[in-house]
Amino acid sequence: MKAVVFEKFGEAPTIQTVPDPTPSPEGVVIKVEATGLCRSDWHGWMGHDDGIRLPHVPGHELAGVVVSTGSQVSRWKAGERVTVPFAVGCGRCFECTSGNHQVCEHQFQPGFSAWGSFAEYVAIDHADTNLVRLPDEMEFATAASLGCRFVTSFRAIVDQGRVTPGEWVAVHGCGGVGLSAIMIASAMGANVVAIDLTDEKLEFAKTIGAVATINAAKTPNVVKAVKQITNGGAHMSMDALGHPTTSFNSIANLRRRGRHVQVGLMLGEHARPQIPMDKVIAFELEIRGSHGMQAFRYQAMMEMIRTGKLKPELLVGKKISLEEAPAALMAMGGFEGIGIGVVTRFQISDPSLD
Repeated sequence: MKAVVFEKFGEAPTIQTVPDPTPSPEGVVIKVEATGLCRSDWHGWMGHDDGIRLPHVPGHELAGVVVSTGSQVSRWKAGERVTVPFAVGCGRCFECTSGNHQVCEHQFQPGFSAWGSFAEYVAIDHADTNLVRLPDEMEFATAASLGCRFVTSFRAIVDQGRVTPGEWVAVHGCGGVGLSAIMIASAMGANVVAIDLTDEKLEFAKTIGAVATINAAKTPNVVKAVKQITNGGAHMSMDALGHPTTSFNSIANLRRRGRHVQVGLMLGEHARPQIPMDKVIAFELEIRGSHGMQAFRYQAMMEMIRTGKLKPELLVGKKISLEEAPAALMAMGGFEGIGIGVVTRFQISDPSLD
């Protein structure tokens, strides 16, 4: 098969011909029909994830069709349309048996702990526990866009953030994660303040539910601005970017007993950000992380999509080919464009790779 491969951290990936994957006894092989471009893949390429072994194929937001199954797989067969959470639970450890597959003690992560979906095929372990069947009407590009950013935002807003109607929610960063959170929080009845550095993204945020916006590049004090708009501070706030400044602001802009959820990855030199601990104590603030979402929780999200309350297809941005993926991956270190970029074309035009 053809795949995007990097052999050294930080050096340009290339398209290579590599062996087709085979399923483990509990796993399946999926023909990839779409795979999302995510900043997490950039972190992996940069060497910020110590679980990656070189050479490596990135990619963890995927949708496709099952082509083969392992001997112990009972729920899935070839030809079925599926997606999968990026954090795949083993189904047997304490966390999995308590329903918390997203923090499995032995989790399998395509694109990190194993080769990922920037390829024509990908092997996924623990299939019976983790695969999610796709509605026939859902496009593969939309399904792939759910895999990391949208489902992580769903859990962050609904489960971790416990947002209720009428609350004020601040979302710091309007990339794929942030825009997903804005749409979901708005659908839950919250009043959303979107914060970003570009007017273009903020204008788009208004079209999907934000009731107020703040351009952090033009606002001297973001925390003060959020508190003014919300009449005292956000009930729930989320750092969707993963930067010391946005993380600090997200905590500092909370009202008393407010809830901060950290979704943007804080890796490398950003792994130990400053926290306003005086306010955490005095205001009894709550700080939580959000790491993906369990496969069984997809049902609630899928029902909201089916009924039109959530429209993730609006967040799908540029669609590119596998040949364009290496350059797109390297560019993820900067601020991404509007929406979620997705690889949807896997045919390679270079005859030397056949």
